[in-house]
Amino acid sequence: MQIQMPSKQLIQEKKELVLDRIHTYHLKKMAGSKGNIFLISNTYPGVWLEHVYDAVSWVNYDKSDPTISINQIRLFLDRQKPDGQFPCYVIDPDKKTGFKNLVGYSQTQECVSFARLCLETCIQNNDMNLLKECYEKCKKWDSWLTANRMTMKTGLIEMFCGFDTGHDNSGRFKNIKHKGNFSEDAKDYPHDDESLPYITPDMNAVFYGSKTALAVMAGKLNLDEEAHTWKQAAHEVKKKIMEICYDEEDDFFYDIDRNGNKVKCRSISITNLFCESVLDMDTAKRIFYKYLDNPQEFKTNYPYPAVSISDPLWQQNLPGNSWGFYSQGLVALRTLRWMDKYGFSEQLEENMKRWVSAWCLTDKLNFGQELHPITGEPSTCGNWYSSTMLYFIHSLKRLGL
Repeated sequence: MQIQMPSKQLIQEKKELVLDRIHTYHLKKMAGSKGNIFLISNTYPGVWLEHVYDAVSWVNYDKSDPTISINQIRLFLDRQKPDGQFPCYVIDPDKKTGFKNLVGYSQTQECVSFARLCLETCIQNNDMNLLKECYEKCKKWDSWLTANRMTMKTGLIEMFCGFDTGHDNSGRFKNIKHKGNFSEDAKDYPHDDESLPYITPDMNAVFYGSKTALAVMAGKLNLDEEAHTWKQAAHEVKKKIMEICYDEEDDFFYDIDRNGNKVKCRSISITNLFCESVLDMDTAKRIFYKYLDNPQEFKTNYPYPAVSISDPLWQQNLPGNSWGFYSQGLVALRTLRWMDKYGFSEQLEENMKRWVSAWCLTDKLNFGQELHPITGEPSTCGNWYSSTMLYFIHSLKRLGL
């Protein structure tokens, strides 16, 4: 599809709207933070663990206040339980919400390695004291996951509910009972579900990415023996992902249910393996061109749909917040973490142009959470959504617009 690029004037108008929105509504103190953090949107009255990357992404764009990413990280560091469990979200206490708890521990929902984001922030701020604290607390988180989410003793962690992955309403969870969380504590086991727990490639990619980050942290703290141990642990996780989740016939990675069956949904969860550098260069290029750069799979007019368009489970089952159909702002923003690294810079810039065009030329929603992968129409979810706005301004900067 030929891209209809908006006028420079319209692009600048939209950019000014986004930056004004961010400075007015998204950069705020919350829940006792010492300074500003980066909020998601009015749809999400707080910060979820996967959205720590929003603050890191903002600081990568605007370096005038690097403490924003530190403050976002501290929301979770300071609320870690003694046993090592990080909260999955922290709610703004000034907002009236239906949430029972202002700090939630009901799912994991890490999605991007928190340890890697901590490492990047500590390096950016040259803060060795924070690095030491992050190292110790991320070690405890790794221990919590190992102790509570490795019930099948495979060496890989497990999904206990659909919300763990952040992929709400995805077809990959068609056969599970607990599509949302079912308990106030993420360590509670889903005894009444015939399919759960799942071993998922995306959660274990993050598990791998955290171990590689812990190895780097240990090295910077002159803990060479521990650094070596973390490298070996990461290697074992990568090996197990290949042994358990990889399907040689399809050349794809799938969820595995509690009975050892592959759940063959071609989900965008594949990109976590790129994002956390699990894949070697040859494997990454082969899978990218076979699937992500294939118009019959994920290379739609507005990439990347949450499920391959050739998969029977690609279904528009809801008008919004559906990881079974739409192209997601979260996925788009996270491509900044891997597409250049694997040599897909040209495709990244092409995707950027398509997202810029879609959000400039619509009047139905302001920078929402999702786009229709074929038409570019926004879903009904997440007006002024942080990841979409961040991807938009990063795109304009990258494209010189």
